[in-house]
Amino acid sequence: METLEAPEAEASLVRPYTLTAGRTHTDVSLPLEAPVQTMRAAHPNQWPVSDPRGLIVELCQAAPSVAEISARLNLPLGVARVLVGDLVTSGYLRVRPTLTEASTRDERRELIGRTLRGLRALG
Repeated sequence: METLEAPEAEASLVRPYTLTAGRTHTDVSLPLEAPVQTMRAAHPNQWPVSDPRGLIVELCQAAPSVAEISARLNLPLGVARVLVGDLVTSGYLRVRPTLTEASTRDERRELIGRTLRGLRALG
């Protein structure tokens, strides 16, 4: 699986608050552990190659959590949440439900599998 990461060689000259127009929260409920997935019928990517929104849409084909998006793209968590919220509202992404007491065994196994894959990717 190809990992998308923000280039580390160049420090971004863009201040995080400019990416969110100064906003610090979103109207979409986004738990940190919530898997986020690219919508199949999403509009074509309209952003330049290095734009975080385009990178988020591409990364979400693998349904990472909000926290994973923040870490992989080296974005502050608050910025990642606002950008993901905007993309959900615009129809590019959807937030999948997190586990609850009523979650099935398959849903729990899927979460454990994703967690293990994420941990292996760190090593």
